[in-house]
Amino acid sequence: MNRSLSTHSQSLSRCPVFINGEWETIRGNGISPVFNPSRGEVIAEAPLCGVDVVNAAVEAAAAAFPAWRDTPAVERARLFFRYRQLVEENFDRICQCVSREHGKTLAEARGSVYRGIENIEYACSIPTLLMGDTLENLARGVDCETMHQPLGVCVGITPFNFPAMVPLWMYPLALACGNTFVLKPSEKVPLTVVILIELLEKAGLPKGVLNLVHGGRECVDALLTHSKVKAISFVGSSAVAKYIFETGTRHGKRVQANGGAKNYIVVMPDADVQQTVEALATAAFGCAGERCMAGSTALTVGKAADRLLPSLVEAAHAIRVGPTDVEAQPDMGPVITAQHRDRVMNLVASGEEEGAKVIADGRRVRVADAPKGFYMGATIVDGVQDQMTLAREEVFGPVLNVMRMEGLDEAIAAANRSSYGNGAAIFTNSGRAAREFKQRVKAGMVGINVGVPATLAMFPFTGWDESFFGDLHIQGKEGVQFYTRQKVVTARWFGEGVGDVWQK
Repeated sequence: MNRSLSTHSQSLSRCPVFINGEWETIRGNGISPVFNPSRGEVIAEAPLCGVDVVNAAVEAAAAAFPAWRDTPAVERARLFFRYRQLVEENFDRICQCVSREHGKTLAEARGSVYRGIENIEYACSIPTLLMGDTLENLARGVDCETMHQPLGVCVGITPFNFPAMVPLWMYPLALACGNTFVLKPSEKVPLTVVILIELLEKAGLPKGVLNLVHGGRECVDALLTHSKVKAISFVGSSAVAKYIFETGTRHGKRVQANGGAKNYIVVMPDADVQQTVEALATAAFGCAGERCMAGSTALTVGKAADRLLPSLVEAAHAIRVGPTDVEAQPDMGPVITAQHRDRVMNLVASGEEEGAKVIADGRRVRVADAPKGFYMGATIVDGVQDQMTLAREEVFGPVLNVMRMEGLDEAIAAANRSSYGNGAAIFTNSGRAAREFKQRVKAGMVGINVGVPATLAMFPFTGWDESFFGDLHIQGKEGVQFYTRQKVVTARWFGEGVGDVWQK
């Protein structure tokens, strides 16, 4: 394996890998810059690991698997009880790192890390989650039982938008189930997971059980095709999710690949305006719109637009945009890169060119004390139509499309035309409308007067259609099923009067 400890003399730190319990800095295969999006400044470097580094990580995980598999589930749970305590003790440090390398406000970072902690807590209940079923006297003298056993080496490939939460969706449950793990975070945000793994190491993680690599396509492809990798968890764009699923399954892996989304929020004429405006602003502009559960399109029914939009535009104009690495926090931080900001702005411009009207324009935002940051303000585009590029593509930025509908049937039909199927929501005081919507809308997660119906750790994250490729979803009992395989044992013991065919 071609790697060496770095004596890097520049001020930038190179993010280390973690293989077989050792932290090392990789040289010689290229780097990817890590930005502070609030300032537009490079703060670190992520190595682009090659096949040799991936092989070393997978081999370390494979070698550690037998002993970890045979570690009692209660002992594995105790590791995560200790881990949860350490994460809580280092909560502010983790949140500050999330904010610095991603651009989330500290409030958003705290919320996401809390969600991650909930997944650690869920992993602590693994002795109960792994319990099987038994039936005595399945036949005369024959008993049957099921057990859940780990798969082996599992892989997590995570996105830039939640540097702590999404990795914590994956490796705590995978490890608690008895698997070993190789984590490849986004090269845009590799710093937070270093802290998380350091804390797990401090909690008593055995060598080789969890390994960390960084990189781009070469690194990913090496993980997808490695003969000793048994399962792959992924969160990212739909195009990449489809590639991960097809490549991984073609090489015999179990895959859960979460993709992008175009989430629709139906607003009925009877919806409470103040509550709906607050929820829509949070759903569309929270985390600068960089989340797969963002409420990116409002389907206003009848007179709902006339009641809603004046207050919604006012709310968008009131959102303060600025750097998140300061004590006086803004309402919204930057997007992840300058290239991504430009892409979002170009999509808004395409909507204008195709006939939509920008009624709140965040493209004009300027941040005087952070002029190089990657900023875009809250943007609302009215009169969006199905055929527009803005309506079809996932924007992944602080942009809310408004589409006007005559009735609920038309709104549901519009939502169901999307190729995605992550989330959908309705705001109404009508139980009948809510019931009709939740039964007919084609989305895996549905909110009723809830703008972001993202699930907690004990429930699966159930995207549909092009928002998910696979069978078993991340989180909850489906997560346990994904990281284990069932064995059924049928037993018969012979002895006097036992196991003999009964005769009258």
